[in-house]
Amino acid sequence: MNPEFECRIGCGACCIAPSISTPMPGMPEGKPAGVRCAHLTDDNRCELFGRPERPAFCTSLKPCLEMCGTTAREAMTLLERLEILTRPKGVKRQK
Repeated sequence: MNPEFECRIGCGACCIAPSISTPMPGMPEGKPAGVRCAHLTDDNRCELFGRPERPAFCTSLKPCLEMCGTTAREAMTLLERLEILTRPKGVKRQK
């Protein structure tokens, strides 16, 4: 990972594309893949950033070119693909 790579402000792809299997405030069942997180603000910032309620999954995500690409759209594409590749067999994407 490039330590100089920073989160793209206003992107929000990592708060939409992946599923989160642990509960969080307002989403007791977690978050299905492709669903906007309840804590993603209108300007695509995380309301839980830096707070203890933020899921460990979210805290573990570190921005990098391989995950974020060069645009928000590319980040969505890369993260959607990663979600599909790591999904347990038999689990389908919810809409």
